[in-house]
Amino acid sequence: MDKRRKRWPALALAAAGLLMAVCVWRMVLPVSGRDMDGESVRAMKAAVERCALQCYVVEGAFPPSLEYLVENYGLQINEKEFYVSYDIFASNVPPAVKVISRRQGEAGF
Repeated sequence: MDKRRKRWPALALAAAGLLMAVCVWRMVLPVSGRDMDGESVRAMKAAVERCALQCYVVEGAFPPSLEYLVENYGLQINEKEFYVSYDIFASNVPPAVKVISRRQGEAGF
């Protein structure tokens, strides 16, 4: 009986530590998912801007539309995940690109 009584505090401490680790993990998990969404929005915006700049370097003018980049420069947009706004003012002015995650409604500016 003495051995069981000596083990009880150690087992209780281990169980409390495990419970605390699970609670911390559950709190951190949603935050890391939001970080990944924000990072994917920034990556999509950078890809659109990079393709537009590549078009400017090759052709001497920024592309007239987002579809032009998709057809001629291989830009791929996951339309289920993102809404991409591409506003062009003039052929020699960089376009205003805005990307919004459809899941979270987070914008990348």
